[in-house]
Amino acid sequence: MHGPRALRPTLVALALLALPVAACATSPVMSTLVVTATAYNSLPSQTGKQPDVAAWGDKLEPGMKAIAVSRDLEDAGLTRGTVVRIDGLEGDYRVLDRMPDQWDKRIDIYMGQDVHAARNWGVRDVRIRWAPALAD
Repeated sequence: MHGPRALRPTLVALALLALPVAACATSPVMSTLVVTATAYNSLPSQTGKQPDVAAWGDKLEPGMKAIAVSRDLEDAGLTRGTVVRIDGLEGDYRVLDRMPDQWDKRIDIYMGQDVHAARNWGVRDVRIRWAPALAD
């Protein structure tokens, strides 16, 4: 078999081989950082008058995977809505809240109303990973 039809299987094979390479070329490099992680709950004593409303107005509900970040981490690209992976925890967490100015290099993991879980978490250092926002 000669001609364009004979090239078709070869071209399909080359295209399939190129897909992973093309995906890598468009995937952003993940940023990583070791931060101090604490946990918080939807309680007025921990958050203020509206314990289920985050800093940017997002409604927090038990079971959500959300975090608050210190202001320096916002400057590092962890802005509202950024998806974050936390080593040692399953799933993706979303930046939906911010911490007071006094903290640096710190995240606060939202744990709904489960005060026991938040206290069990305590304070620990964790590695976080996120894809920086692409410039428009």
